[in-house]
Amino acid sequence: MLKVFAGSWALLLGIMLLMVGNGVQGTLLGIRGDIEGFSTGQMSIVMSGYFVGFLLGSRMAPELIRRVGHVRVFAALGSLISAVLVLYAAIPEWIVWALLRVLIGFCFCGVYVTAESWLNNSSSNETRGQTLSLYMIVQMLGIISAQALINFADPAGFLLFVIPSVLVSLAFAPILLSISPAPPFDSTKSLSIRALYDVSPLGVVGIFLMGGVFSALFGMTAVWGTLAGLNVLEISAFTAAIYFGGLVFQLPIGWLSDRMDRRKLVIVVAMIGTLTAALPVLLPMPFWLLVAVALMIGGISNPLYALLLAHTNDYLDSDMMAAASGGLLFVNGLGAIVGPLVIGRLMGVIGPDGFFLFISVLTALLALYALWRATQRPAPLVTETGPFAPVSPVVSAATVDAVYTDLAEQAAPADGNASVTK
Repeated sequence: MLKVFAGSWALLLGIMLLMVGNGVQGTLLGIRGDIEGFSTGQMSIVMSGYFVGFLLGSRMAPELIRRVGHVRVFAALGSLISAVLVLYAAIPEWIVWALLRVLIGFCFCGVYVTAESWLNNSSSNETRGQTLSLYMIVQMLGIISAQALINFADPAGFLLFVIPSVLVSLAFAPILLSISPAPPFDSTKSLSIRALYDVSPLGVVGIFLMGGVFSALFGMTAVWGTLAGLNVLEISAFTAAIYFGGLVFQLPIGWLSDRMDRRKLVIVVAMIGTLTAALPVLLPMPFWLLVAVALMIGGISNPLYALLLAHTNDYLDSDMMAAASGGLLFVNGLGAIVGPLVIGRLMGVIGPDGFFLFISVLTALLALYALWRATQRPAPLVTETGPFAPVSPVVSAATVDAVYTDLAEQAAPADGNASVTK
């Protein structure tokens, strides 16, 4: 692992700085919006804008890279991100913020696609799995570190907008100055939603629901915190706990995923998520218990996304995984756009409890749908399923495909001519 890090440290450092910048802006806007007097409904539109831009970026950025090249796209989008981070403070109007969030979501998507292409290209077949694992760990560590950074200045001031702008600008230096050449780029086509649903109804419905949960956690946590009367330190600690849980719980859930019917695991994990998210609605809780709830919710939601991906891939031929990943990421994006709008409306009507109620309802729907799907067709044998990969909703389809391709190649010598039941 250390040898792999030594060979790709520049890319990983740049990606971590990017994630710090992205993590800061998401939490900071939720806090600053309350200071500026924006309503919960207005902030839900602002937060939804990021996912609109990200979804557009997933469709348009690959073609942009193919036309003008990695370096130009990377530099241009990086400059826009730095500018947008400063413009938030310069123009504190919620409509402007919503438009800027669309733009920055598009830019971050393009930057991720570009960086991941470089990272994949810089890895050999022997090191790609470890490199991609490091990449996903670095992503989580970047967002967790961002929550600590929130406490170093007054969110009512200008400095907290300047710092992530500078960090994002610095992120491009190690990447663009890396000795790695710009890789060839082939855009990935995606399967239609209808075709994906025919392959795996649970995968499509589940990932749409998890898109809503992910957007609630990534976009609306700070909005909930201000509505609940938490201070900056408490909001940042709560948010950090979500991502720390997502990092820690991937391994045990992934281990179970490779040893049992994945639909049953989806049911159990989603039910735990339902009960955990319902607790703050039903019982008054001290802050330290809310942090424990955040840890559990984050530890359930991130692995559930990867678990649903693995379940879908169990019903696909290997040459279809890249196209399926693109389609599933699109479905996830649709859910992520709707999520903040619904949760903003809920919190506007019933108060802070709407945040947890939204997550509890979505995970309950997932558990119920998985339970029904388990009665519709038999599960493939555990020995015939593909391996679990701890992937995040923010990675590109190309990276998801690279992860599963690497795992399949590793499993091939042991499995011989093993196949997946379709």
